[in-house]
Order: sequence, then structure tokens, then C-alpha cells
Amino acid sequence: MTTTRFAPSPTGYIHVGNLRTALFNHLIARKAGGDFILRIDDTDPERSKEAYVEAIQQDMTWLGLSWDRVERQSLRLDRYSAAADQLRAMGRFYECFETPTELDLKRKKQLNMGKPPVYDRAALALTEAEKEQLRAERGQGHWRFKLDLERIEWTDGILGEMSIDAASVSDPVLIRGDGQVLYTLASVVDDIEMGVTDVVRGSDHVTNTATQIQMITALGGTLPAFAHHSLLTGPQGEALSKRLGTLALRDLRQQGVEPAALLSQMARLGSSDPIELRDDLTTIAEGFNLTHFGSAPTKFDVDDLFPLTGRHLQTLEHSALADEIAALGVPADLSQQFWAVTRENITTRHDLAAWWRLFSQGADPVIEAEDSEFVAQAMTLLPMGPLDGESWGTWTAAVKAATGRKGRGLFMPLRKALTGQQHGPDMSAVLPLLQVIKARG
Repeated sequence: MTTTRFAPSPTGYIHVGNLRTALFNHLIARKAGGDFILRIDDTDPERSKEAYVEAIQQDMTWLGLSWDRVERQSLRLDRYSAAADQLRAMGRFYECFETPTELDLKRKKQLNMGKPPVYDRAALALTEAEKEQLRAERGQGHWRFKLDLERIEWTDGILGEMSIDAASVSDPVLIRGDGQVLYTLASVVDDIEMGVTDVVRGSDHVTNTATQIQMITALGGTLPAFAHHSLLTGPQGEALSKRLGTLALRDLRQQGVEPAALLSQMARLGSSDPIELRDDLTTIAEGFNLTHFGSAPTKFDVDDLFPLTGRHLQTLEHSALADEIAALGVPADLSQQFWAVTRENITTRHDLAAWWRLFSQGADPVIEAEDSEFVAQAMTLLPMGPLDGESWGTWTAAVKAATGRKGRGLFMPLRKALTGQQHGPDMSAVLPLLQVIKARG
């Protein structure tokens, strides 16, 4: 059975880059009728916050990315300890004592000599007595996985045939000196024990994949299928990392972006398929194909989400927004009419409030100097009492007969005087909703 996972760290709010990984794994699992695991990577006790765990689940629920179960890595420390013991017994796990400063000096020296800046495995030459002395002086050391110095190869679901020389990669640190289990060990153990069959993540994890392939093999696990999607950039190709503070999912939600718009864009962005608005995850999954994605950095422009959001809102029935419309103060007998008038003239749901303010409180008239006498005369001809769908046509016909104006010269000044805007819904539909007409006074 196909099993995928999304493993965010609860050290902050998830953003569009995280969403891409979550969505791809969710779609693969759902399309195959398999399982999708939400795995909370909370092995860092200082940076992990429960508030972020809740925020991650809220964001995913908002998007409809349901999970089959939640796993917490902080509850699985015994499993990682057992795996570490297994690697020690195999001679694949060794303790090191270099400080960050010492490691940095080693890297600089290697670079100056034209060599790859990889760990030199000096710790392997330490005697037990030397290790005991270093522990007494510096405390417990950090533990590295000893790579087999050979080429590591796999067929990537997006990048194609991949090959990395293990000699060009440092033996990865799996456990810090303070005992904290790091991502690589926890991820490998979890993927093995949870039966993960497909791992899709960003291309910045390619080197991690190479080392994890050796670790999974060493621990007797079955290798999953790996795929690495491109990283997002800004619209001009600039690094997106500096902008992620404004691209957290919770921020996009507050800006009024609709889940359907965000999911539709992310399910196609960076692929050979055109972005098409889809209203639910089932239809998005049907058209999803991992092999259609490329390796080049993918440009993302948050502004592209708003036209998609507007188009999605246009497809909604009144019942989907009835409660929100009522909360604005729109009378029940006007609610459906209000939605019919505004649905094609909003970008986000937030715009509904501005339209109701216009209808209920009236707009500040925009009247050009050359139109002031015309508008004043026209207002004297505006029918009194309740207005209906025929009122606009009746009124403008009377104004045309009285003033001789026609076409744009007739209609535009009246629209601007009543709504303060040059564009908007059909005025025959707007006029019956206007509770206050400031231009009349």
C-alpha cells in the first residue's frame, strides 16, 4: 500500500514552500488509495512549540489536507536510541568531539587545498583513553554515521537518474552532544517503521537522500521511491526565503486567499500542465502527475492567487456564503440579491463588507465639475420610494429625455454619483440595493 508523509517541524508557521511538499505527498497517497501521515518533527525541545503544532493542523484542515494519523517524533525517542545502538554494533556509528570552531577551520583548510570540505574522520583514530579524556574536558561527543565511500545511485521521480559520490559528503551527525536526535536519524527510522513507500520533498534534500539510502540499507529497511521537487523563487527569480514571513499559510488565509485557489496553483506550478482552477482535492488529484514536474527553480507570485480566488468565488452558490453575508448585516430578504450582484465583482470574501457599506451607508459621490448640473437635474428625476429592477431603465430614460445626454455621457456620471466608482455591477441590479443615496441630498 502506498504510504506518504509530511513531516513539518513545529518551530514556526508553515508556508507555501512547505505546502508544496505536503500537497504532493497528500495527492500521491489519495490517488493511490493509500495512507497520508502527518509526522510532527519535534525532537528539538527548545524550538518546538505546541502552538505551532496546532497551527500546522489548522492550516492543513483549512486546506482540506486530511491525514490518516498523526505521529510525534518526541514520543519515539526509544526507537531512535535502539537504531543508534544497532548502528554502533555494526561499526557504522562513531563519536566525535570537534567544536564548531575546529570543524570550521578544517573546512577552510580543505578548501584552501582544493579539496571537498568533508569531515576527515579524525575521530576514528581516537583511542578509548583519548575519548574518555575528551569527554572529561568537553562533555559527551556528537555521533556520526560512517558512510561507505562509494557512489550512491537512485532513480528520482522528478530529477531522473541520480548519482552522488559518498566521498564528497561528510559523515552526517545523527545525535548531538546534548543527546538531541537530529532529523536524519529520526526520519530514516520513522520511514522504515511506518512503511513509507514514497518520499517527495524539496531539491535541497538531495544530499540527505544519498546518506539516508545508505542508512536505510544498513538498518535493513526497504528503500522508498524518492522524488525532489524544485524550490520556489519570487516572481523575478529572487530567493523566496526572505519573503516567507508574508507567505505563511495563515497570512494568506487572512488576506482572503481561497483554499481551492492555493491548491490549484500549487498542484500545477512548476509542471508542464497549465494551472487550472479545481474546486476540490479529488479533481486536483485526478490531474496530478509527478513526472510532469521539472527541476528548474519555480517562480511563485502571490498576486496570481487573487484572480484564482475571485474565479472560485464566482462558482459558489449563495448558501456557501449566507452566514457571512448575514453577519455583515444584510437583511435576509436582500441576501440572495446581494450575492447575485457582488459575486462577480469581488476578489476575496473581504470585499463583501465594502459592498455592503456602499449599499447600506451610501457612497461618497464622485461628480466631475462639468457634470455637476447634469447630476443635480438627474437626481430630481430619480423615482422616490422602493426601487426595483426596472427603476434604472425608467430613470435613465427620463434623464435622457430631459437632458439630451446618451451613452457613456449619460450613464457614467450617474454611476459615479451613486457608487463613487467607475466600474461595478449592472446598475439595474445595484439600484434596488442602495439603502442610502447620498447624491440625492
